[in-house]
Formats: sequence, C-alpha cells, structure tokens
Amino acid sequence: MDLRGKKVLVFGTGISGIGAGALLERAQASVILYDGNENLDKENLRKHFAAESSVEILLGSLPLEVMDQLELVVLSPGVPTDLPLVNQLREREIPIWGEVELAYRFASGEVLAITGTNGKTTTTALLGEIMKAYRDSVFVVGNIGTPYTGASLEMKEDSVTVAEMSSFQLETIDTFHPKVSAILNITPDHLNRHHTMEAYIQAKEEITKNQTEEDVCVLNYEDEVLRAFGEKLHTQVLYFSSRRKLERGIYLEDGKIIYADGKPEVLCKVEELKLLGTHNYENVMAASAMAAAYGVPLSSIRETIRNFGGVAHRIEFVAEKEGVAYYNDSKGTNPDAAIKAVEAMNRPTILIGGGYDKNSSYDEWIDSFGEKVRYLVLVGATKEKIAETARRKGFDNVILADTFEEAVMESARLAREGDAVLLSPACASWGMFKNFEERGDKFKELVNHL
Repeated sequence: MDLRGKKVLVFGTGISGIGAGALLERAQASVILYDGNENLDKENLRKHFAAESSVEILLGSLPLEVMDQLELVVLSPGVPTDLPLVNQLREREIPIWGEVELAYRFASGEVLAITGTNGKTTTTALLGEIMKAYRDSVFVVGNIGTPYTGASLEMKEDSVTVAEMSSFQLETIDTFHPKVSAILNITPDHLNRHHTMEAYIQAKEEITKNQTEEDVCVLNYEDEVLRAFGEKLHTQVLYFSSRRKLERGIYLEDGKIIYADGKPEVLCKVEELKLLGTHNYENVMAASAMAAAYGVPLSSIRETIRNFGGVAHRIEFVAEKEGVAYYNDSKGTNPDAAIKAVEAMNRPTILIGGGYDKNSSYDEWIDSFGEKVRYLVLVGATKEKIAETARRKGFDNVILADTFEEAVMESARLAREGDAVLLSPACASWGMFKNFEERGDKFKELVNHL
C-alpha cells in the first residue's frame, strides 16, 4: 500500500482518527486531521503526535481549495456517512475509506472479526486469550481499546488479528476480509445513526461481504434475522445455540457447552465458567466456535474458557458492602444488554438506569424486571421517558435522581442485606460522561467510598 506524498484527510479527531493519522504519517502520506468542531483544542490534539510531526490539524469549515487537493479521505467510525460534507467529498469522487479499511490494507496475517449488538467486547477478549494460547503473534483490536490502525504495521505474515467491529466501522469497509467472522445477535441499537433497523442489519452483515466459500461465519441460531441470513450465505456457516441441540456447531444442553462436528464433545460445564448469565454462555460459545473453525484444538479452547474472568464494565462485581453486592454493567448501553444483566442477577436488585437517548424502546426492559427488581433509580436525559414507560407497565417503584452521584447514594440507601445494586443503564453515557468506561469507573469509585 503506497500512499507516499498523497494528500489524505482524516475526518474525526477521536482515538480512531488520531490512530489513522499516525499510521498515515508513518506511511509518508501528507496528512490533514480534520474536525468540524472549531472549538476543539488544537494544542491538545497536537500532543498525540511527535513534536516534529508534519500532520496538519484543521478545525471548522473545510475550504474548497483543500478539497481540491485531496486524494483520499479516511472517516472515523463516529462520523456519519450521510453528513452533507461527506456527500460533497463523495461527489468529487475522492475515495472514502473507514479506519478499518485503512488498517487492513497495511496489515499482514489473517483476521478473525466479531460484530453484533451485544457481547462483542467479551467475545473478542475471550477469543483473543484463546488465540494467544495457541499462536505467538496475536493482536486484539477494535473498540476493545487498541485501534486497528495502531497495530497494523507491527503485524507479520503469521500474525492473527482478533477484531471487534461496530456497525459504524463496517459501513466503510471495501476489501476487509476476515478468515472467520461472527455476528452474535442483532437487536435495535444506534437507530439515531442508522435511522432504520434494515440499515442497521445491513451494516452488520457487511462483515461477510468479502468472505469466500473457504471462510467461516459463526452465527447465533436463536436470532431469526441471523438464521435467515445464514441460509443465503456463500461462506461456511457454523451456528451456536443456547436453546437447542445442533448437528454441527456449539450448543448448551443440561448445563454443558457441547461442540458437535460429527461426534458431540463436552467443552465444559457452565458451572466451571467464571462468567455469569446465559448471554455470557453465548459469548463463550461464539468465541469457541470461531477458534474451532480456525483450527484451535478443543483441549486448548477448554482450558482458556474455564479460566477467563470477563472484562471490565460487563456485569463486573465491584464490592460487597453491608451484605449488598454492587455490579457495574456500564456497557449495558441498550435495553437488550440491560435485560441480560438483570437476568444474570440472582438477588433482589436495585437497578440504576438512564442516560443518553438512542431512540430506544424500554418496554421489554421493564417487562424483564418481574419480581427481581425492587427499585429503578433513573438519571440522565431519558429518566422521564423511562419513568413514564415504567408507570405505563405497572412498575411504580421509580426514583428520579438529579445526578449520577445521587443515583448511586439513593440506591445504596434503598438496598437491604442480600440485595444487589446493579448499574445497567440501557442507555449511552453521552451528555454525562465521555464514554461508558468513564461512567463505570465513576460508579466503582462511588461504591468503594460508601
């Protein structure tokens, strides 16, 4: 991939944009790091690059004379592909890549890629651990923390990349080709960005667009959308299921995870796992199926999944205070993820919810409470909307808090010995926090100071 001397615009100044800018500079391109927000701190952005860096930082409007010079545009995942400015660049027939496409073109080795509405990070982290026990050169990239662009030049021909892919990233791929892909599930999310469920599904399905009949796609058999998608795929398909026996694939039966490819073989009992909840058993099955499809021996997979303790902000046990268990599920940024967290609780629960509105419906989330959730403590922009849904559904134990700190303190006051306090907001963190990690860290800090 030769971009030496080419004028490249990186659109977006977040972690992905900065990673793309650094990669392009190493590739000797002429780089402009651009953001439409003219109030950003240029000097703060400059700190991410070496003092002698030639990367130009441009904020605010994009001059026509700059557009005329561009030979490539790299979009950060957070930049909507239908922005008027993006359309202007497209009309000029300037190639537009996403961060993933850029990284892939510079990378070496094979890729195992994971997408889905929920479970991506846990599955990616687990698959990364499985692969590291099997191969020497393994890179785990994506939303999990390390940008793909930050690792691609370090990869060798025998490297394996385990990549977590969001729908935003998959919208802008072109040649990206995973050896094994997985779509874990599809439920409504990010409709503020994709506008329709159909567009969201299409973005997720892009992960298979360059796969061939020699490649494998792992799908959740219990997701009707994915089962139908699997029937029309030209790749090999390997299913996993938490509800039924499969002739070929991985399934849950009588408290055991079983791999079947001819003769069924028990991978492990769920009681041996450190992860809680059926949704996590599905994550284990998906990661195991991907590893098996790649050729990792079941004995190696078995050892890793038994020892895997999960990741931060996913039903993460924080502490027990005066007989009350506190769990951080800040990654529960949509109702479906939050439902799974409630289902994983084995105690009466005080639930903290609310945040940024992604145009979600909260009916099914409220329905999942049953007798388990004693109180719902709400905070953020969605608190009134969720409270109204709860009242309409007949759930009246709703507390509205003005601040996140107040929500945590009120939950602690309401909790009795033997209860759980669960942060699983069913909403994004934007508006109150920079991201779900910051929200989860704040929760842990507040709990530890109770």
